[in-house]
Amino acid sequence: MNAPPAASAPRYRGRFAPSPTGPLHFGSLVAAVASCCDARAARGDWLVRIEDVDLPRSRPGAEASILDALERCGFEWDGSVVRQSERAELYAAALERLRARGLVYECACSRRELEAAAPGAGGERVYPGTCREGIPADRAVRPARAMRIRVDRARIEFTDRVQGPQAQDLARDVGDFVVRRADGLFAYQLAVVVDDDAQGVTHVVRGADLLVSTPRQIHLQRLLGYAPPSYMHVPIAIDARGEKLSKQTRAPALPRDALPALLAVWRLLGQPLPEGTGLPASVPEFWSWAFAAWNPGRLPPTAMLPAPARFEGAASRKV
Repeated sequence: MNAPPAASAPRYRGRFAPSPTGPLHFGSLVAAVASCCDARAARGDWLVRIEDVDLPRSRPGAEASILDALERCGFEWDGSVVRQSERAELYAAALERLRARGLVYECACSRRELEAAAPGAGGERVYPGTCREGIPADRAVRPARAMRIRVDRARIEFTDRVQGPQAQDLARDVGDFVVRRADGLFAYQLAVVVDDDAQGVTHVVRGADLLVSTPRQIHLQRLLGYAPPSYMHVPIAIDARGEKLSKQTRAPALPRDALPALLAVWRLLGQPLPEGTGLPASVPEFWSWAFAAWNPGRLPPTAMLPAPARFEGAASRKV
């Protein structure tokens, strides 16, 4: 009797998921290039998702600016752009599944009270479980209630494609974490897990600053019965002060001429340069060459790398 055919691996589906809190900058471009190249080199799909679940931080016009910059840089994505602000029903359904199993509880602790908690190994404040067995009487009158997920004794281990083996004891390093905020908005950790599963994402390629969040997301994936994607956390670009390039640190928007920025990202990521033929002379030529040359094995196994001065400092804002 012939053996049944082996199940084929699912088609690669990656994504780039910027937050609309400001313009696309060099730090964001690093993650965009890495995720797109990894997907296209595998002949897979590459999606764009706008992570605007934190509505108070979203800036008017930022989404349009980001999408315009991606197009100017030559990115082409599959399907329509998805926005978290339009997916609250999916997050609510996932939260209800967790609630029905007794895996979440209400928390009335204030931010000031949480700041007094001891820090974990990663520097974050570890929730001490104050409301785990019920809200204390002195806090019961507070109307604002967050929802926290129970981590119990979960120890999460996984292997990152760049950063190698990872392990986190959630109770010791994080504590029960928030899945719906006290203002009623869903937390990033829940939203990103629901979105990745709903969109069939098989590979997550993003900045190493999010590496510490991955165990929480894997914990939620297991509780919700989702298949975890493969993770690859590439180095983040930092400025001369050692701070991550971000909207909060006023990282400048990308210049109109996209090719120099794309080539700078390529060098930052340790990717091979063409031999003998010279550098690509246009954005389309860059992508045609980059998809064929992409080599994840050459990515620097570090969490951060200095950004080129042209793209990280105040002087670059004049470009």
